[in-house]
Amino acid sequence: MVLPMHSDQQVKLGSAGCLLLASQAQAPVNTKLFEFFVNSAMSTAKTFSSNFVMRKTSSIALPALAEELVSHKVDVLITPGTPSALALRNATKTIPIVFVDVTDPVGAGLVKSLARPGSNLTGFSSIESVLVGKRLELLKETVGDLSRVAVLWDPQNFGARHEWEESQTAARDLGLRLHSMEVSSADQYERVFDQTCKTRGTGLAVLSNALAASSQQIIVDLAAKHRLAAIYFRREFVALGGLISYGPDQTERLQARSRTDRQNPQGREARRSSNRAADQI
Repeated sequence: MVLPMHSDQQVKLGSAGCLLLASQAQAPVNTKLFEFFVNSAMSTAKTFSSNFVMRKTSSIALPALAEELVSHKVDVLITPGTPSALALRNATKTIPIVFVDVTDPVGAGLVKSLARPGSNLTGFSSIESVLVGKRLELLKETVGDLSRVAVLWDPQNFGARHEWEESQTAARDLGLRLHSMEVSSADQYERVFDQTCKTRGTGLAVLSNALAASSQQIIVDLAAKHRLAAIYFRREFVALGGLISYGPDQTERLQARSRTDRQNPQGREARRSSNRAADQI
């Protein structure tokens, strides 16, 4: 679905587009990302007055949505997560793309290096893979008799696959047994929870991915239903009733993006802009 957005300023200097893996009523942080980017650009003499947001609950439809978004001939594209960034990269080689929440942009094939992306993409890499071990450690400290942890992740997400591998290494050091809960669309959550969460002494660790970010209430409710002590990657899960979260500060990352824009009021080509990682937890 395409949602037109209009700024209060009348001068039309450009247009922006955002591709989100989320339903229309969900993922408020991702929507805030798009609005924050546009507002910060407006404060540096760039008015985006014809903007488009595209949302979907399944990564399967992302390539088609990316093609449609590119067809609007926007001046800049913004997207969170590896799957949507890959879809936009495949849809255009010329429109600048700004991504966030990408665990390994080099390994995913989005950029040549963090210092010199070398293409029409730039943005913020994620430190999520570094944090998965700490999340398991915090969960074990919180739940004294914890011996088994179900790990919820999306196998179609490149970054989540990397986090799953890191989780297995950390679990061995902590003496925990992991069970993989693989979910690639929102309608699979209830079935996977029912099949997995039948063993006592089981906790839940939710890995960072766009699908989980757009299904926060569903996951929190299912964790409560199955009486699972769970740790999440965003504080929004806790605001919805989740137990504990540990992850990068989303607000700090957006403020960093704004600082970068103000320092470069004329803008820079994406291929010359370094990637950054959020550094506040």
